[in-house]
Amino acid sequence: MQTLSQSPLDPDFVQNPYPFYDRVRQGAPLVQWPEYGFHVTARAAIVGAALRDRRLGREAPPEHAVEVPKHLEPFYAIERHSMLELEAPTHTRLRKLVTKAFTPRRIAGMEDEIATLCHRLVDELPEGGCDLLEHFAKPLPVIVIARLLGVPEKDADKLLAWSNAMVQMYQARRDISLEEDAARASAEFAEYLGDLIETRRKAPGDDLISELIAVEEEGVHLSRDELISTVILLLNAGHEATVHQIGNSVKTLVEQTVAPHWLEPERIDGTVEELLRFDPPLHLFTRWLYEDMEFQGQMLRKGERIGLLLAGANRDPSAWDDPSAFDPSRPVRINFSFGAGAHFCIGAPLARLELKLALPILMERLQGLDLPRRPYYADLYHFHGLEKLETTYTKR
Repeated sequence: MQTLSQSPLDPDFVQNPYPFYDRVRQGAPLVQWPEYGFHVTARAAIVGAALRDRRLGREAPPEHAVEVPKHLEPFYAIERHSMLELEAPTHTRLRKLVTKAFTPRRIAGMEDEIATLCHRLVDELPEGGCDLLEHFAKPLPVIVIARLLGVPEKDADKLLAWSNAMVQMYQARRDISLEEDAARASAEFAEYLGDLIETRRKAPGDDLISELIAVEEEGVHLSRDELISTVILLLNAGHEATVHQIGNSVKTLVEQTVAPHWLEPERIDGTVEELLRFDPPLHLFTRWLYEDMEFQGQMLRKGERIGLLLAGANRDPSAWDDPSAFDPSRPVRINFSFGAGAHFCIGAPLARLELKLALPILMERLQGLDLPRRPYYADLYHFHGLEKLETTYTKR
């Protein structure tokens, strides 16, 4: 069994994890990553197979259930009902219910509203330059998802703070202080949404929370706890990754001096897919094994866990020519930035829509957009996003 050691907190790795992914991919099909204590792969074919194999899943087998520390109970009270952490049949039921409300038609209907919001945020940018992450990339997705859900826009800052605290639970730098922050945020978030859900039960609106309350599958509705967990998942996933993807994308577009015609309507979809492939925000996704199995020539045991290096698979030369180069002209093919299989990101259409609208507006209205200082990635692994994105420009 090949072992490759790499601290996810190492500053060089945080700034550029791709050389490690290359080493993993060039090693065995599955390589032991001792800092995490499980096997990982960065090969596209294996990542794709693992994401679609129902003998592997997100939900921990019962024998691996651990007693939740008291201080983390508010966080896990939400996680227990999260689609992201469940498998069939519960996951299937929840996803069917959510997709009845979170429809492509509802998302497509937000196009004009999102474009208007992008222009408003650009109008409000300071003249001459700013941290574009703080002034544009952070507020855009949280306002969009708040409007979609029916959460008052005035509360967007609270939602952002709660979400940021909760996702720290998935970071390699997690410690007791971050855990306490996440638990406190979880409790406050759940209480806030519980009150809002009761308000919508009495007076439904034209919003996703009202739709989620109303939908049913074979006579079964979402329970109150499932509603709260689902709304939190949609909000956290619906803005956290998009913030990082907007920041990473602007950095790429400027550093690669991408020609404006690649952001025109007939080409923007392909450019967005290449941006998602080239520098995505989610790098590691894990799977539990539900039975003993031979996988990629290696015997794995029930209860083991493997890590899928999504960003590494996106740069596999067996799947893409010259994968370390950013090339918006390359033929579009499936990348792994939104996962695949039963847990394919339910918010992918919304994230793609936000990117295809926001990036052309930014690049058109911020003339001479430049990066006066090198942007650095924050210590967030297994997320990959910038600390800040200082820019200079002339607004038009």
